[in-house]
Amino acid sequence: MNIVRKPVIDRFKGKVAVVTGGSSGIGRAIAEELCKEGAQVAFTGISETGISTEKEMKEHGWDVYFIRGDMAEDAFRQDIVNKTLEKYGKINYLVNNAFSFVAKGEDASVDDFLRSFNTGPIAYARMVQLCIGPMKERGGGAIVNMSSISAHIAQINRWTYNTAKGAVNQLTKCQALDLSKHNIRVNSIDPGWVWTREVDKAAQLDGGGRKKWEPAWGAYHMLRRTAEPVECAGPTLFLLSDDASFVTGEHLMVDAGYCSMGPEGIGETTVNAGSW
Repeated sequence: MNIVRKPVIDRFKGKVAVVTGGSSGIGRAIAEELCKEGAQVAFTGISETGISTEKEMKEHGWDVYFIRGDMAEDAFRQDIVNKTLEKYGKINYLVNNAFSFVAKGEDASVDDFLRSFNTGPIAYARMVQLCIGPMKERGGGAIVNMSSISAHIAQINRWTYNTAKGAVNQLTKCQALDLSKHNIRVNSIDPGWVWTREVDKAAQLDGGGRKKWEPAWGAYHMLRRTAEPVECAGPTLFLLSDDASFVTGEHLMVDAGYCSMGPEGIGETTVNAGSW
């Protein structure tokens, strides 16, 4: 599905945003939409994918800066902020998006839990701590933490991922409360199933690819389809913008009604949705 979003021209002109995990998927969509609206964007990634992403984005004339590293490492988190300030001189917005997808249940090891939390809520917390000073210097700022429907529900073999996402939502509320005195707003986006690299990987693993699994996984949602990454970008940009000036400590469900439905679902017989 080709979803095209109409940008609000110059809405973020003169502003600097940091987007973690901006090399692909939801993070890349957010970084691109911020650029379309005038922002300068520093984004991170753990692989070389970010190099080609940066090149492609610069070909559009956008001012972007790729910083490669592992969000589980605190030295790298500090490096992100330091390098962004060195290049752009300020930070107005932070999007905590990078998150390791470790889906384990009874078989989860201590290392699995540590990976989930170090790249997730701990990294989110540290990035916010490191960005408070630069934001205060600018009179305030806005932060969006990427959460998930998985923060609200139980899913098979998801002790690690769902617990970490649940922590993100509680963290968001606590951050919003403590940072309100600095005019820094903190909210979360809670997407449903988005057709990203991880979802596509699961579709290939189960066989049949998107043609087979889109109808099945889409049936979890009132709109009967999964989302495109750009459909998470628009709500994120709203929460960062002055249009959300009186919104903080909230969890914006971008899930096409997934969490509003009960066990009856959309009221239609659906195909076997697999175990992923």
